[in-house]
Amino acid sequence: MSKIIQKIRDYFPLVPRIIIFILTPAAAAVHIASVLSRPFADFFVRYIGCITRQLLAYLTYPFPFSVAEAFLLLIPVFLISLIVLSSKFTDKRGSIRFIVSVASAVPLLYCLLVLGFGTGYYGETLDKKLDLELGEVSAQELYDTAVKLEEQINGLADSIAYDSEGFSVSPHTVRETGDILSGTYKKLCSDYSFLSPINGKAKPIVLSEPMTYTHIAGVYTFFTGEININTNFPPYSRAFTVAHEMAHQRGIAREDEANFMAFIACTGSDDAYIRYCGYMNTLEYIIRALYKTDRNLYSETLSKLDARALNELYAFSSFFDKYRESVASEITGTINDTYLTLQGAGGIKSYDMVTNLVVAYLNQKQN
Repeated sequence: MSKIIQKIRDYFPLVPRIIIFILTPAAAAVHIASVLSRPFADFFVRYIGCITRQLLAYLTYPFPFSVAEAFLLLIPVFLISLIVLSSKFTDKRGSIRFIVSVASAVPLLYCLLVLGFGTGYYGETLDKKLDLELGEVSAQELYDTAVKLEEQINGLADSIAYDSEGFSVSPHTVRETGDILSGTYKKLCSDYSFLSPINGKAKPIVLSEPMTYTHIAGVYTFFTGEININTNFPPYSRAFTVAHEMAHQRGIAREDEANFMAFIACTGSDDAYIRYCGYMNTLEYIIRALYKTDRNLYSETLSKLDARALNELYAFSSFFDKYRESVASEITGTINDTYLTLQGAGGIKSYDMVTNLVVAYLNQKQN
């Protein structure tokens, strides 16, 4: 035991020194340069950050479980171990070095964020990259967009199985869904140069039920490069979430843009169920915006939707009642809103801003 402690004393300070004195200043320089220059931010996230993201995805790929979730669950064990180890340092200098070493985890996370996909928040917006004309969206435009989405859903409904609760039944597991969407993203990477070609798998979260109280359907964990999916959410929601987190993994940082790429990836899939999921989830954003704008057009829109798909929307609302009001969701919502606001990404309301992108995109396709 004494030899192990001695080795920790000898080598432990080396890693935090590299992090604090080399990586952190480099990450800070990249961060500042990204804020000052959109072209630099785009270049870095596409060609340099993708190396960090792919390396992390490669290291965690072999594990069938979420390494990020395992790490969070083991935090109490880590803390106890740190307390035990710190008690072994009898000299003041050794104790200080140990504390600094442990504290270096904070700048390490900062480095992984910036050197991974964090610069994507400061790059050119997706509408500019796709030559989309964004503007104020009228109630009529929302209605017309909803009708287009409903036409696709209605055409797919006969090929979809529904259970007794009203939910559609996915023919794929989370991992299979991830594999299918990975193939779709490979094609998209050749069409859109701003996407990084990265290989990663979608991993189900073990504690999905308690996670639902946070209202989090999925998360791209930047420090492990993993796509983590809450499997407690209904299947039609899960597929869209996988596509959303994969967009983050491929360098799309802003939430509305990740939602838009999820729409493109899902609706561009060869798989009928995944296309259905893409149209359904996007329709939810559109009709939510329409409900706030024109209740009459909102009601008319719902009347055009296939009864089975409409029942699925009602089934999701009933499912979510159990989790709608929770302290956990308020805490995580505040944290997420603060994080996105600090990144200049518009806070959590940015998720809903996907409506503008979808309306402009479908208008462009029509013209």
